[in-house]
Amino acid sequence: MKIKFHIQHVLPLLILFVSAFACTAPQQDESRQKPNIIVIFADDMGYNDVGIFGHPTIKTPHLDRLAYEGQKWTNFYVAAPVCTPSRAGLLTGRLPIRSGMCSDKSRVLFPESTGGLPESEITIASALKKADYSTAIIGKWHLGHLQPFDPNSHGFDYYFGIPYSNDMDQTLPEGVSYIEACSNPKDGYFNVPLKRNRETIEQPANQHTITQRYTEEAVNYIAEHKDGPFFLYMAHSMPHVPLYPSEDFKGKSLRGTYGDVIEEFDWSVGKIIDALKENGLDDNTLVVFTSDNGPWLMFNEHGGSAGLLRGGKGGTYEGGMREPTVFWGPGMVDPGVITGLGTTMDLLPTFCKMAGVELPNDRVYDGYDISSVLSEKGESPRNEVFYYRGQQVYAVRKGAYKAHFITQPAYGGGGPTEREIPELYNLNVDPSEKYNIAEQRPDVIKELAELMEAHKKTVVPVEDQLVKR
Repeated sequence: MKIKFHIQHVLPLLILFVSAFACTAPQQDESRQKPNIIVIFADDMGYNDVGIFGHPTIKTPHLDRLAYEGQKWTNFYVAAPVCTPSRAGLLTGRLPIRSGMCSDKSRVLFPESTGGLPESEITIASALKKADYSTAIIGKWHLGHLQPFDPNSHGFDYYFGIPYSNDMDQTLPEGVSYIEACSNPKDGYFNVPLKRNRETIEQPANQHTITQRYTEEAVNYIAEHKDGPFFLYMAHSMPHVPLYPSEDFKGKSLRGTYGDVIEEFDWSVGKIIDALKENGLDDNTLVVFTSDNGPWLMFNEHGGSAGLLRGGKGGTYEGGMREPTVFWGPGMVDPGVITGLGTTMDLLPTFCKMAGVELPNDRVYDGYDISSVLSEKGESPRNEVFYYRGQQVYAVRKGAYKAHFITQPAYGGGGPTEREIPELYNLNVDPSEKYNIAEQRPDVIKELAELMEAHKKTVVPVEDQLVKR
């Protein structure tokens, strides 16, 4: 006997089955769809100090792999060529001139400084808190060690690290210069504290083990917050001098002590990626690697290299502000080499877009949302870069062209020179800034000068936080 089924007979059963399944199926956690975000920030690493960016003897297999699997950005900049203002720009998405976090009198904050990042500033951490992110900084802060300028006052739930550079709080014996102490550091030369939130847990910080301890903290944090979403700002103390590779890495690199430190940094990156994979987070985490400014050239072999780029830390030639940069995130980042312009100030609006956070419109932002470049390799919305040294614009880039209105070498190389006729370079053709084409393109100089003047009109004077007393 044959049994015939008609759709009108089975359709009610199908609807009942689907409805029952929908009721019993686990509901998706909407917050889990927001990506975890990790920023790995080096201190004073040069453009050329990573294998994938051209160094012939420093081995960085983990960073190289991130670049192969993600995006390598070759025209990525920071907000300033020195620590404090650069970090302010990254976290706020604003040029430091807007927050008072740059100065012509004091380049960075020091242990005796009384200022810091104003309470009114919105950081990546405080913005992402609106989307229920857990937030942590592990490493160097350098945006004000006093309340209300410390990390816990700026949206970070957890802080483990040092409040300023690892060469500060000096306790040098008579006859030992700063240069000598940084080039050949000995225990007792630097009394920098190590803090957990607002408690000092070690002073001086044992810098021989600090990279390993930063890494352990990061791995534990990832495991403890695997249900996400979280934002982890991993701001390493080195390769800023003095250099302290651990015993596991000391003497291992062909590049000497500096190479030892970079290779340990790379090891740390590998451990963080391993932790993401072990906790099943690698397909929902965006990892960004870059550095706060270029290499400190005056320390010779204890400093890094900008490679084909001219200059280093403290200067506005390319080597001072163009940094090695990688974005990695399986399923979120379309692999490739990105030659469009980007800056650390673009991170805040990009992360907020990805997390579904709307930024308030009560202030000027200098960052652009580059999420479409990450996901689709689209055109970068950024077409200009302003090169600040202290409170002054020294140079401007638009597209391929860069004009220097004031020039000054990297730290240790001399003072500033105001250019009656600005220097002009086509950075696509001449990234080393060797061939001044000002005479051939006065029209470009005029355009860039007008762009600079228009930008200056957007800047409202604020209190200089670096000299605040």
